[in-house]
Amino acid sequence: MKERTNAFGQPVGPALPGWTPRPPPPRSALTGRYCRLEPVEARHAPDLFAAFSQAPDDRDWTYLMAERPATEAALRESLANLSTSADPMHFAILCTDSGKPVGTAALMRIEPKHGVIEIGSITYSPRLKRTRAGTEAMYLFMRLAFDDLGYRRYEWKCDSLNAPSRSAAQRYGFSFEGIFRQSVVYKGRSRDTAWYSIIAEEWPRVRAAFDAWLDPGNFDADGRQRRDLKSLRASLR
Repeated sequence: MKERTNAFGQPVGPALPGWTPRPPPPRSALTGRYCRLEPVEARHAPDLFAAFSQAPDDRDWTYLMAERPATEAALRESLANLSTSADPMHFAILCTDSGKPVGTAALMRIEPKHGVIEIGSITYSPRLKRTRAGTEAMYLFMRLAFDDLGYRRYEWKCDSLNAPSRSAAQRYGFSFEGIFRQSVVYKGRSRDTAWYSIIAEEWPRVRAAFDAWLDPGNFDADGRQRRDLKSLRASLR
């Protein structure tokens, strides 16, 4: 693409004719084949607490801003507070087969003016990890951002030491952009933050790979995937 310049001969970015600020995400449910996303409410506490309690220790919370709630009452209070927040906007992730919440995630750093939105505070219980519902939840958030709301950039950030989160970002199709050194202080320690993103031009291929992966035909009789997300994206180049 030919480089654009202004009247002074300086290079400038691509024009965006007709661009208008994007709407903020609505506080409403999103339904897929394997999961349903609902704005968090205190009523989700009993089932979420039971799901989180299946983890044998607190290692899943090491890189989160919060600690695992010690009691159902503490979780209920936390969810009640989160339910009033527009940014971050927290959602409970419910498995379709049980109808019960088994994890949470949030849309955050929402910038309608620039068309930028982030997914974060991703908290998967053992019941949600490595499931079709867990993958579909991420897909539903992306589809809302790009297809329904018209955002241009979808971000994922995590502690640079959080290897599982970094691996998940790459699996879902995010591109690594770099490390922001000493960007956050949390839990009494310093964090270097790894930045990832998907931009609008990349979304059609990412979406097509998700659609193919989530198709029931991609799984054998024992529920094992036939093709993984990475190979599906590669085949769509």
